[in-house]
Amino acid sequence: MNLSDKRILVTGAGGFIGSHLVEALVNKSCKVRAFVHYNSFNSWGWLDHVSRNIKDCIEIFAGDIRDPYGVRKAMKDIEVVFHLAALIGIPYSYHSPESYVDTNIKGTLNILQAGRELGVQKIIHTSTSEVYGTAQFVPIKEEHPINPQSPYSATKAGADFIALSFYRSFSSPVTIIRPFNTYGPRQSARAIIPTIITQIVFGKKRIKLGHIYPTRDLTYVKDTVQGFINIAESDNSLGRVINIGSNSEISIEDLSNLIAKLMNVKFDIKVEKERKRPESSEVKRLMADNSKAKELLGWSLKYTLEEGLKETIEWFRSTDNLSFYKPDIYNI
Repeated sequence: MNLSDKRILVTGAGGFIGSHLVEALVNKSCKVRAFVHYNSFNSWGWLDHVSRNIKDCIEIFAGDIRDPYGVRKAMKDIEVVFHLAALIGIPYSYHSPESYVDTNIKGTLNILQAGRELGVQKIIHTSTSEVYGTAQFVPIKEEHPINPQSPYSATKAGADFIALSFYRSFSSPVTIIRPFNTYGPRQSARAIIPTIITQIVFGKKRIKLGHIYPTRDLTYVKDTVQGFINIAESDNSLGRVINIGSNSEISIEDLSNLIAKLMNVKFDIKVEKERKRPESSEVKRLMADNSKAKELLGWSLKYTLEEGLKETIEWFRSTDNLSFYKPDIYNI
């Protein structure tokens, strides 16, 4: 499928990955409708801060992914849907799990139902590597057992299975993209890399973290976005789950040391109890097998970890960008 001139809906368009995806699609001459969460401030999330050239080329739809009527209206005349809208904070899912069911599961059902009724050509549903839980073997293939260890990952797994059921039951044109740990400019302070960088930029000499022994597979946001686009363009992706990851892993402690080296600083790590996940809920190891993405999509990494971190650090060093973050507050 050639995406140029296609009518495309991106849900979660105001978020971290969603805003980068909108920019990339506009640059491919797509006709983009950006679904952002309605609020009384008329805020479009990170889309408020993209260039005027991007803003002038997108149609904003403010709504709520939990509302089936609004979702159906947003999807009218749409050919391709990138479904990224979700609640993603793991600590907050311990606090308010029902909201995750409503948003992540029911929201996905709304997209699938509307897509079926309206004859959408392709739906790319966003999963997460968290559905695998702690790796039972590495690298993690798409056939790895699903073992969610938090309410967040459980709702994402539920959404994945509903999406696949629509493909199997109704031949809905669904593909599941399963990104591992994406990072880059605009990422929430709930994520580990912004947590480290913002504390450093604000001059902290003791960096507050949770568990530092888990390993993660880190992918720069531009590579993740290219994975979304390659999946949409591929004729071989329907009904499949496809990992997008680097096929490598690094511990949180080693990641902290690498960032310190790149930023030419020294600091101590203070492990705080409130930042730790419950031990049985902590995903201890993640490392992607990305061979399916390479074989089916021709996708490959363009950024090394150091290259991606350098771009991310540069973005966070901007005073304007840093003003969006509160490093003194643990944001669940």
